[in-house]
Amino acid sequence: MKQGVKKNKYLSYLKSWQLYLLLLPTLLYFIIFRYVPIFGIQIAFKDYMPALGIVESPWAAPVFKHFTRFFQGYYAKRLIVNTLVLSFGQLILGFPLPVILALLLNEARSQRFKKLAQTVTYAPHFISTVVLVGLLSTLLNTGNGLINHLLLSAGLIEEPIEFLTEAGWFKPLYIISGIWQEMGWGAVVYMAALAGVDQQLYEAAKVDGAGRMKRILYITIPAILPAMITMLILNCGKVMNIGYEKVYLMQNDLNIASSDVISTYVYKVGILNNQYSFSTAVNLFNSVINTALIIIVNKFSKKVSDTSLW
Repeated sequence: MKQGVKKNKYLSYLKSWQLYLLLLPTLLYFIIFRYVPIFGIQIAFKDYMPALGIVESPWAAPVFKHFTRFFQGYYAKRLIVNTLVLSFGQLILGFPLPVILALLLNEARSQRFKKLAQTVTYAPHFISTVVLVGLLSTLLNTGNGLINHLLLSAGLIEEPIEFLTEAGWFKPLYIISGIWQEMGWGAVVYMAALAGVDQQLYEAAKVDGAGRMKRILYITIPAILPAMITMLILNCGKVMNIGYEKVYLMQNDLNIASSDVISTYVYKVGILNNQYSFSTAVNLFNSVINTALIIIVNKFSKKVSDTSLW
């Protein structure tokens, strides 16, 4: 009996071999680029020498030497503060805006306008980081930049503002440009969730005398709430993951105090200065914080709303 059940089980797998074949590239990607590199984490606890390799390189003495060096270093506080400010700035300001945009698009009566607005808002997601920074440089330069030109013409400023070189402007520019680029793409998730809402609920609410705001509060928002919680958990897991590309391209000697983050520091120390063990230790600290945050937020969400990733 058991052998017959197992045989039928294997036959069902064979019938769906096309689906497993489609899944294979994704599995290979995660195995090769996500799981295999975990073996190199031990570099953070060793005095790594490329000539000896990972296994043969001697262990650091003490084993947490590189972590201690980072936390006692001159730049540690600046790096952590800049990373947290940029991350939480994007999270606090960038998380609710896609939800608001999705709600507004859902209430649009004209389907033509709705599709046009969706296309216009999520198109910036496909702009490369290099092009985005180049666009910022063109719009904000002091010579013939459009923003300075408009501000001068309106009499709001007397002299051009050095947006790209003043440290105080780096964080607002980074956060605002990131929100502009990703807001429309983030709204797609919520629009997909709203597409599954039964329209009869809205009709019944209208018959009961519910206005537009009440329909949004009691039908629309509860419908996308699980998606909102899931996206919030995922975003919290990326709090410390400030991609170095955009920061590095916007960074210069004049705004370094505000723009130096952990990812750019790891790149400079590890790739440019060949301090592999030290840079791995710094990046491992970054990853541990992200992992701890996503576990804590997921557990809290599960207790409060019964919605979680696992």
